[in-house]
Amino acid sequence: MHTLSSSTFDVVIIGGGAAGLMCAAVAGRRGRKTLLIEHAEKVGKKILISGGGRCNFTNLHTSPANYLSENPHFCKSALSRYTPHDFIALVEQHGIAYHEKTLGQLFCDDSSRQIVQMLESECRSGGVEFWVGCGVESVAHNADGTFTVETAQGNVVTESLVIATGGLSSPKMGATDFGQRLAKQFGLRLTPMKPALVPITTNEAQTSFGAISGVSLDAIAECGGVAFRENILFTHRGMSGPAILQASSYWERGNAMTLNTAPTLDFEHLWQENRSSTTTLKNVLAQHLPKRFVEAFCDEYAHDLANTPFSNLPLKGYNALTERLHAWCIMPNGTEGYAKAEVTAGGVDTNELSSKTMESKNVRGLYFIGEVVDVTGWLGGYNFQWAWASGVAAGQAA
Repeated sequence: MHTLSSSTFDVVIIGGGAAGLMCAAVAGRRGRKTLLIEHAEKVGKKILISGGGRCNFTNLHTSPANYLSENPHFCKSALSRYTPHDFIALVEQHGIAYHEKTLGQLFCDDSSRQIVQMLESECRSGGVEFWVGCGVESVAHNADGTFTVETAQGNVVTESLVIATGGLSSPKMGATDFGQRLAKQFGLRLTPMKPALVPITTNEAQTSFGAISGVSLDAIAECGGVAFRENILFTHRGMSGPAILQASSYWERGNAMTLNTAPTLDFEHLWQENRSSTTTLKNVLAQHLPKRFVEAFCDEYAHDLANTPFSNLPLKGYNALTERLHAWCIMPNGTEGYAKAEVTAGGVDTNELSSKTMESKNVRGLYFIGEVVDVTGWLGGYNFQWAWASGVAAGQAA
């Protein structure tokens, strides 16, 4: 416990997640006297649970096109100056074994703890001081341009203050709106915020689809003109799975989402192949798609045809069903909210910040990095890469 009534640092970072740790490491290794303050009992909590405990720490295919923001150009500068290969080099330097899964996603072979330990080690090399389990009570901007941060462990004065407090997602993990409130305190605009990379809820879940919770299938989910092909997963309240999570970031209330639940199936070929078969429509489809899904889909949309022998099927009815399987329009009635969201879309307006340094344009010495900023990545390591890149950008400048 620090009993000093007031301490002075060159750089103070509030938030010990991915962006905050990276920023602290870079600032410290530049010779800046750096303090990292984290309100939770340990740093890197979100890193530890990510990727099923193996941390999907970056994506080889990272480009600005993988991010949502009111200003899609803002992320270009930081991402181009600190790339996935730069982070991979750091991982390799620390002897951490990793592997590529699908779609360019890189994971630790062993444990996400290795990434936290690596970042802590980099911070120690730069002499970074850590105050963990330490809440920030207030922040004041002094007449000389410095900041006073009042904490449970005493007051801190700094010339550079970096806000890395994240978004509103995962409140059980300790997420708060501290960073957003601080931005408002200093007159920075916020863009509208919403849960992103989040399961959707649907009215369909109240019908026969509620009974197939746990069923997963390969699909293409399209929303807002963007399409993602990965698995979808039926839940008791709606749908989840990677393709749904991706599409959810583009979903706005009142809009539909279109699902192609059979992207590899050529239904015309299937018709020709089974034209003389006595096998029922339901059983033919179940040879290519999960049986429980087929039963629920047929019960809902083709109840009168489901048990018809294929040879007796009317072409019109068959076409109507298969067109729906290829372009099933669902109307989400909501999402599972911040409690189940991977990230928060929206945040500190990028027009308020320098894209090169992450510094506020109007409040000198104040920086915002990571998820608190209006830059939201796709699922699959992209949000971590933004955390590293924005953390480095601020760490080199603060």
